[in-house]
Amino acid sequence: MASLIACPHCGPRPKEEFTIRGDAGIVRPAPDAGEDAWHAYVYLRDNPRGRHKEHWHHTSGCRRWLVVERDTMSHAIHAVSDASTEGATA
Repeated sequence: MASLIACPHCGPRPKEEFTIRGDAGIVRPAPDAGEDAWHAYVYLRDNPRGRHKEHWHHTSGCRRWLVVERDTMSHAIHAVSDASTEGATA
């Protein structure tokens, strides 16, 4: 059975319709932030176990950015919301 993501705009859709951007909790540094802050933003990422929020783009559907909470060990999807309603910008 295919893994389905419950898009809030299109309903349940196969995960192959989506593109993953990555961690939804990363905050972009200010333009005048130092080199260390930019290095950390661009190159350093955690690899968490368990529930994790990520930005996903519904590339083959409504083309909206979503925040998907999934378990990185089991790949189970726990929650999906529109990124704009979470105050996130993708």
